[in-house]
Amino acid sequence: MRKFSLILMLCLACASLFAEPKSIYDFTIKSIDGQQVSLGSYSGKVVLLVNVASKCGFTPQYAGLEKLYEKYKDRGLVIVGIPANNFAQQEPGTDEEIKKFCSSKYMVTFPMMAKVSVLGDDQTPLYTFLTGKSTDPQFGGDIKWNFTKFLFDRSGKPVARFEPATTPDSPEVAAAVEAALGK
Repeated sequence: MRKFSLILMLCLACASLFAEPKSIYDFTIKSIDGQQVSLGSYSGKVVLLVNVASKCGFTPQYAGLEKLYEKYKDRGLVIVGIPANNFAQQEPGTDEEIKKFCSSKYMVTFPMMAKVSVLGDDQTPLYTFLTGKSTDPQFGGDIKWNFTKFLFDRSGKPVARFEPATTPDSPEVAAAVEAALGK
């Protein structure tokens, strides 16, 4: 009987490894410093995921993202910057170079992750989930450029998607963040 229980526990553990993700909390990604970060650690917070790049016309949005983070972090907002080099090679640097750029030029203090692919055959699983019409019918669809923003409520449910031209200091972003924080 004990052997059967052990086998059952192993099967359940193995099945959970291959279970279909249900929210962003089911993903682990690498930080810009190389540490594994479970997005589940942000459970209970409002999360804004943004694919970022250092050599893009939208790069000054880092300042707006940092300002938004500073304004709302004590109320439960977390901004997660995810560098990607998918669009016109506008993020060519190493993680170390990206971190140095963000901290020295824009004084970024919100969490930054390691560079990934957000589009194409090598798309990271998180972005496959975010852009999939079956997993996110309301906000799914390919990433069109750097600084696409996905907003999640405290339960990890997607509540808004903002395309790159919508800046972090826009009234639309502020209203959506306020609404998510208020729930």
